[in-house]
Amino acid sequence: MTGRTTTPFSAADHKARMERAARAAADAGLAGLLVAPGPDMVWLTGYTPTAVTERLTLLVLAPGRDPVLVVPTLEAPDAEHSVAGEALTLRDWTDGKDPYAVTAELLDGRGRYGISDNTWGMHVLGLQRTLPDSSYAALTDSLPMLRAVKDAAEVELLAAAGAAADAAFEEIRKVTFAGRRESDLGRDLAALLRRFGHSQVDFTIVGSGPNGANPHHEVGDRVIRRGDMVVLDFGGLKDGYGSDTTRTVHVGEPTEEERRVHDIVREAQEAGYQAVRPGVACQDVDRAARAVITDAGYGEYFIHRTGHGIGVTTHEPPYMIEGEELPLVPGMCFSVEPGIYLPGRFGVRIEDIVTVTEDGGRRLNNTGREMVTVD
Repeated sequence: MTGRTTTPFSAADHKARMERAARAAADAGLAGLLVAPGPDMVWLTGYTPTAVTERLTLLVLAPGRDPVLVVPTLEAPDAEHSVAGEALTLRDWTDGKDPYAVTAELLDGRGRYGISDNTWGMHVLGLQRTLPDSSYAALTDSLPMLRAVKDAAEVELLAAAGAAADAAFEEIRKVTFAGRRESDLGRDLAALLRRFGHSQVDFTIVGSGPNGANPHHEVGDRVIRRGDMVVLDFGGLKDGYGSDTTRTVHVGEPTEEERRVHDIVREAQEAGYQAVRPGVACQDVDRAARAVITDAGYGEYFIHRTGHGIGVTTHEPPYMIEGEELPLVPGMCFSVEPGIYLPGRFGVRIEDIVTVTEDGGRRLNNTGREMVTVD
């Protein structure tokens, strides 16, 4: 196979996904979907171009029509040999030709299309220039649940990614923290994720002491000291599906206050998890976790949403946030990750990936959530 394929699924699986996406577009009142290279294209087709450049590559899905992949001629052989190649009609264009004119032949000139969020602005503008009466809506707005409900195979891939991240945590807690830089621990975490099967490491947050009060600190050159609380948040892709977990450890024995804050976050994370069941609104998961922290007097220090969806990317719909009234559905997978962040002092966050089952929720991360001390 010459094309780059990033999928554990068959051509039949991808064909079924494309058909489902086209039906969803029709149900949403759209003329079709336009999908550029990125996570939506991977999920729908399994195809990733060998080089994502300024040359237009675009999947066109429309109800009642076969899927068409508009592709530069030099990329056509790879696309043809990709997993979903047999389910796609290729429409190639050569340098010097107008790719938007080629694409326009496949579209309703007055139609409204869902378009993948990561489509380059120059391509959207090119389509608008060629078809001035057409219009476009971001997929996150028009079909936010397109990838949100996972089938059983996807859930198990997420579970395997979660187990690999858990294994990485169990190993990192054995290493020496004191006297090493955050960046050293970050490299250790990345190596462990790869050792346990990740092909891609997306992030390794190591927030020690006051740096832990910044939820997205990632890593720095600060030397970790005894007495530090350390937030470890890490994840990436294994077999095309994401992991994302957070545990907060302490270097040496914690103070009474540090234990209390950690216990509050642990209780909040448990409350968020216990709120997960079919039919519950996404915002109710956020409310359940947030209430614990607010009642304990730390509400102003919980400064982000409680969770985000995960799948072929580590952040995607649905979102566990106030105002999101979308009901939970079996197969949805998302994080539950409350935290408390005390500026200039320390932070605590605990995160598991959870999937909605027929009668509740199932954790896809299973390392202990109690306070862990490290050397």
